[in-house]
Amino acid sequence: MLLIKNGRILDPGYLPLQQADIFIRNGKIAPLDAVPSQPGAVTILDASGYIVAPGLVDMHVHFRDPGFVYKEDLLSGARAAAAGGVTTAVCMPNTAPALDEPDIIADLIRRADGAVVNIFPFGAVTAGQKGGRLTDIPALKKAGAVALSDDGIPLMDASLMRQALKKADAEGLVISSHCEDASLVHNYAVNEGEISRQLGIPGRPAVAEELMVMRDIMLARDTGARVHIAHVSTAGSVEIIRRAKAEGVRVTAETCPQYFTLTQDAVLSQGAMARVNPPLRTETDVQAVIAGLADGTLDAIVTDHAPHAAHEKSLPLADAPSGISGLETSLGVTLTTLVRTGRLTLEHVIKLMSSNPASILGLQKGHLRIGDDADVVLFDPDERWTVDTERFRSKGHNTPFNGMTLTGRVKCTIAGGIIVYKGD
Repeated sequence: MLLIKNGRILDPGYLPLQQADIFIRNGKIAPLDAVPSQPGAVTILDASGYIVAPGLVDMHVHFRDPGFVYKEDLLSGARAAAAGGVTTAVCMPNTAPALDEPDIIADLIRRADGAVVNIFPFGAVTAGQKGGRLTDIPALKKAGAVALSDDGIPLMDASLMRQALKKADAEGLVISSHCEDASLVHNYAVNEGEISRQLGIPGRPAVAEELMVMRDIMLARDTGARVHIAHVSTAGSVEIIRRAKAEGVRVTAETCPQYFTLTQDAVLSQGAMARVNPPLRTETDVQAVIAGLADGTLDAIVTDHAPHAAHEKSLPLADAPSGISGLETSLGVTLTTLVRTGRLTLEHVIKLMSSNPASILGLQKGHLRIGDDADVVLFDPDERWTVDTERFRSKGHNTPFNGMTLTGRVKCTIAGGIIVYKGD
């Protein structure tokens, strides 16, 4: 049993920020009047000066397991998640083999049972993520998939996507769509614009994302099904989603810290460390993404945690793989960029990083109500710290945020009533 004392509790939509205690018993949030009176019966955790919030729910991570465990595995990914205050991580299916069969889904869930945080899988939309044949969606759900995606590989066949939306919706699942027109982006490393011209290389145009965002929203409107737009990066995408929501289309959307913090200019100083798909865009896009978060157009902040080995990210920009190892910096970057600047309230940020993504996926997570799973993050909103990748729990040290000074630091993470991370 654990009693968290003297913290400032924040549970968006349930408890406004207030001084209070939380009692945890048998892995659940329990009433305070149930705290035993016997001395020593309960472990006391002093949260003085800390915010106590629902554990973060990251609905978009790449744990590379099975197939690429030299980059990350379930256990190392879970440790990185815990260090970032994430108590629930949802893994994308672009593994080897892809998470496209019930037995593969079931095996991942079995192996994830030993991880320090909750791990749930996406199932692939198409067999092998090859875009040719739909997976057995009911069977994937029965095996434990909580959503579907071919993330990393845009599903270009509109007819197949339309069928998938219908079948997924019938099973109560949402499809998370990687919105880029493959014919326009190829394997280009940067945004099409000033930086690509300066470097003399082809770029990924904003319209490649926006065309697919529009297509999938139109398909969602046509079918009445839900669709979730992954890692939104452009001002045009934000506006398309905003209008669709106003029209009643069942669309939700996410973005990542890199898209409201960095611009394409980071590629000049960071090289391949700033290579990510979709690419970093312009200051206009950054401001539009922030506005989309502020007005509810964008529903969730995720990491798109994509670790790579050092020898891979040390390749030239055009040859290096895309992705950022983001779990251990996401809360700090978000608090620094959005809360300290007054763009978003603390309550709104926690909602975007916890209860909203849980709701999108239908997970019973993201709150601190009596009877809820005791998934909790404690963080100091005022502590300044400098990102040092040598201290990462993730196998991947690839981040453009290395060396950046942030304000707001995770101090303790609790998953299922167990302390799984305690910072200095």
